[in-house]
Amino acid sequence: MQMTMVSNLELIRRVPLFSMLTPGQAASVADAVFKRRFRRGDLIVEQGKKSNALTIILTGRARVISTDVRGREVILATMSTGDYVGEMSLIDDEPHSASVCAEVQTDVLILSRHEFARCLPDSDSMAYSVLRGLVQRLRQADRKIESLALMDVYGRVARVLLESADQNDEGLALIRDKVSRQDLAKMVGASREMVSRVMKDLEERGFIETREDRSVLLTQRLHSLN
Repeated sequence: MQMTMVSNLELIRRVPLFSMLTPGQAASVADAVFKRRFRRGDLIVEQGKKSNALTIILTGRARVISTDVRGREVILATMSTGDYVGEMSLIDDEPHSASVCAEVQTDVLILSRHEFARCLPDSDSMAYSVLRGLVQRLRQADRKIESLALMDVYGRVARVLLESADQNDEGLALIRDKVSRQDLAKMVGASREMVSRVMKDLEERGFIETREDRSVLLTQRLHSLN
């Protein structure tokens, strides 16, 4: 039993996330984790769901995969020994933004939400607020990577427009400031000329409407491109 404890302690000390734990915290975490084995093709975590645990890879290899509403997949990263998954959901209590699938037989250590929370700052502290903010930025980055990989220029432009819009008094999606084609091009990873053609086409086909004050009204049809 003591050897298992020491082994777990040595393992978590190699994980950067736990490198700053006090000896007491490290011992508590080492005592709380348990091992699990995943076969090739098994889902370690599933996009859109919560697992309420931190999973640390001991041996093996896994892929981080994001899937859009049409079932198209993009590989965001490959994980191996020492990497961990699930920390974002444990910090902001949101579902996983991507799935993690074992590429080969993969052994992991699993730490429950309760034990993980003991290692975090108090939930009402500034440090915890910063952590939540960082997690939200990571989620946004994941969405942009997925968009660039899976969507054509029309889809990427539609997503940026929808994310930039506010609801007006009539309950319609509206971008109040003039939409810069140059800024939009940089956000979607396309040329300014291409974005200008896409915007013109969207307007001609009734997906968007530019008003006299240069604000842009988005129709419900734009969601079909996202």
